[in-house]
Amino acid sequence: MTTPWPPRRSARRPLAPRVAAPREPVDPARIGRHVVRRRAKGMDADAVAAALEDARFDARQDSRHEDLADDVRGPAELAEWERIDQLLAAAPAGTVYDPDTDDVVRAELAAEAAAAAAREAELREAARVVARADELRALRELGTLEQTEPRTGDEAARDELTRRAGGYVQADVDAWLAHALAAHRGHYRDPAAREEAAGLLTPPALAHAALLAELARLVPDADVDQLAFAARLATAEPEAAGTLAVFLACARPEAR
Repeated sequence: MTTPWPPRRSARRPLAPRVAAPREPVDPARIGRHVVRRRAKGMDADAVAAALEDARFDARQDSRHEDLADDVRGPAELAEWERIDQLLAAAPAGTVYDPDTDDVVRAELAAEAAAAAAREAELREAARVVARADELRALRELGTLEQTEPRTGDEAARDELTRRAGGYVQADVDAWLAHALAAHRGHYRDPAAREEAAGLLTPPALAHAALLAELARLVPDADVDQLAFAARLATAEPEAAGTLAVFLACARPEAR
């Protein structure tokens, strides 16, 4: 049995753009804190107190300039000198500042490493989605998409195809996902994946899947070609298609 798919276009389309690594935004306050820590490394309490006085003098001078009113680096540097001054004041006599043993610095470094790892994971996931979208597009061009098992994350690949190529590809992929969801194929064998699909697929695709599932129960031997109207109804009137699916479910003998 074959599902009627819209005519495929054979014209070549441009490749998807490369996934660029997201640039970390410049944080002047963070830069200022790092500069202070580098300068303070190895200083004792007296040296830090002197540097703090210099920073306070600079802050008073900067306050006279309107063009520095929005500066965040200067206040951040002053606050860091003050923090280090308090840290050494509470430490045993003769202690020198070492950012490697500073709990605040170590916590910041851990947070920065976690954020960098999260950005890297996002980049890898974006690349995976782009690659899968390319694969689905190729399968569609070959006419074998209908026989392909859907995988976790294919909903995101569907969104990527829609963004890149527009609705004519989206219609094919939506129909493919709806058939898979109705038949519990691929990752939709997992009830959790089917539940998650409610927040990932469009209302027409969900209505199409629900209607297909109920029609298959009503007429188990129905040819897929006979159910082509379900896609048209779900696309044109998704709310009505969903209501019809609920009605058919209630009409089943076991539902009474």
